Amino acid sequence: MPDIKHSISIGAEPHLVYPLVASGQGFTRWWASDVTEEMPGGNVELGFFKRATVYSLKPIQLVAPRQAHWLCQTGKEWAGTRLTHADWQPETDYFVSCTTVWGELMFRIKAAAEGQTPGPLFIVTGLAY
Repeated sequence: MPDIKHSISIGAEPHLVYPLVASGQGFTRWWASDVTEEMPGGNVELGFFKRATVYSLKPIQLVAPRQAHWLCQTGKEWAGTRLTHADWQPETDYFVSCTTVWGELMFRIKAAAEGQTPGPLFIVTGLAY
């Protein structure tokens, strides 16, 4: 099964990166503006393109400040993947597109952790640029 892999150096301590990847609120700083978080339990929904697409994420291991593992529960190709983006079923054109998008998202996490304000890549109506 194919995995999406990226390596980005971040000039920030883990305690500054962790909140960006461990909660719905953190996701709004770099990934998507349309985010809801269920409490208790911590499940997160991310809405894209006026909620034409919604991904439901379940936290499977959140250990501050170094581990935040999520399981994607919805989406034709995303369902069953882990947000290290491992365990995709086939390597499709959509998978290739996602590797490109995740490269951009990694630079947004880096910027947010280093004190910049890149904002989410996905706003309610589309992409932020």
